[in-house]
Amino acid sequence: MQSFTRLLSVALLAVSANAAATTFVPPASRGVPGASSVVVPEVTTDAQSIVDTVGAVDQKAGVAADALPNLPVADTAVTAVDGQVVVNGTAVPDVSRRGSNFKRTVAGYEQVFAGTGSRSSDRDGSIEGTAYLTYTVVNNATYNVDDCLNFCNRVNGCVFVNLYYEFNNALLDFVFSEHSNLKCAAYGDIHSAAEKTNRGGQQLIPPPSGLSYIQQSSGWAAETLADPNAPDGYELVFGPTNGANNAPGYMGFAFLDKYDVNACAALCNTRGSDRAGGACQYFNIWRALVNGVPTTYTCSFYYLVADASTAVNYGQGDLKVTYSRGYKRTSFAVDGGFESYTCDDFCFAASSNTWVGTSPAGGSLDASVFHYTPYARTGSSVALLGSASGVDNLSGTLSPKAPLKTVAGKSYTVTFFANTLYAGPDAEASASVDVVWNGKTVRTIQLGYQDWTFYETTVVATGNDKVALHGGSAPAWVFIDDIYVFGL
Repeated sequence: MQSFTRLLSVALLAVSANAAATTFVPPASRGVPGASSVVVPEVTTDAQSIVDTVGAVDQKAGVAADALPNLPVADTAVTAVDGQVVVNGTAVPDVSRRGSNFKRTVAGYEQVFAGTGSRSSDRDGSIEGTAYLTYTVVNNATYNVDDCLNFCNRVNGCVFVNLYYEFNNALLDFVFSEHSNLKCAAYGDIHSAAEKTNRGGQQLIPPPSGLSYIQQSSGWAAETLADPNAPDGYELVFGPTNGANNAPGYMGFAFLDKYDVNACAALCNTRGSDRAGGACQYFNIWRALVNGVPTTYTCSFYYLVADASTAVNYGQGDLKVTYSRGYKRTSFAVDGGFESYTCDDFCFAASSNTWVGTSPAGGSLDASVFHYTPYARTGSSVALLGSASGVDNLSGTLSPKAPLKTVAGKSYTVTFFANTLYAGPDAEASASVDVVWNGKTVRTIQLGYQDWTFYETTVVATGNDKVALHGGSAPAWVFIDDIYVFGL
């Protein structure tokens, strides 16, 4: 016969087990999730910081007196980041040269300004402006405009040239093989006579020779400009307009030394993620004119995709916004927010039109898709790992219905948000998720009990790859939202 103490212990254990079993109303029964404290902040563009930095940076350049001709165009450089000026600039890494700057539609040019005469007393100046690319020396037997324009045709991104004579420069007269003093400087932006600020005045040949000086400095611009090609992994949202975005999801900005959409994209791809908002998904590039003069090229970055409706910042005072374009990052995982799955209020299923939930043998709804706003991070739909009805403790697998349209050899980042607040800290302590790439687990994340948290994992494609998230084990349920696969 069992003792009273033994019977009491058995009874308490039975009561405790029954309480544990009924504590959790499973998600399929419309249980109440743990209260989330994560709110995606409505951080908008810091236009004032951008304007202040415009006044602190000098991006104007021209042909130095001792510069070698025919040098390759330098990589696009960052001149400021989030209000901090970058001394001497930093080259943007891994930028594809795919027609990223302003470009001509045809080889036609028009004269923007003329130069002075050629009398001994005439003096002029050469351009010191933004987006300087390179220069050449053309035959000075005549004022050789055609050769200069042909040079512009050969330089990627050239839309403007400044043609001028430079006198009393020994390198031009005696050292360089051309033995010509007629310089042709190429630029990636169009400039005006007001920017002819290089007046010479250097002692480049020992006395009694005079100081260097410039004559007949003219400017020639492409008659029409074409839209740059969208960067790899991006698509054009709007533009060009004369308004920059003032939009939520703002992450910061950078200045470039030329208008280069590929450089903006590279910076967006490599910008650190925002803890609340995730990875950079959108950038707005625009040119600042100050008193009519090209001054800076801004890339503003966002973790939320904006559009033309928020492109309402037209400038301040003497600063005017021009050539504003917005580009959004393309996700290779279609409908990563599950918003195509919808109903009036509350519903769930093992799969949607774009995603498939798979349960192991003996499992039931161990991966599923819900439409229920209280469960979602953004929007109204979300995915769940772990038995939706709570009838088993098996782990499920969530994957897109179709393989990703990835390219072999390229790197990609798999990003998503996970939440494990549903069943409380004790039940959710063991929650985890695996990132699976082509059937192999490339990362295991021990989630524990946590609010919406951002994760990213870098993978290398073999082409038409398959991605999946595996995990959850009721009552250690894992909600997944906002899955993206971006190219790097």
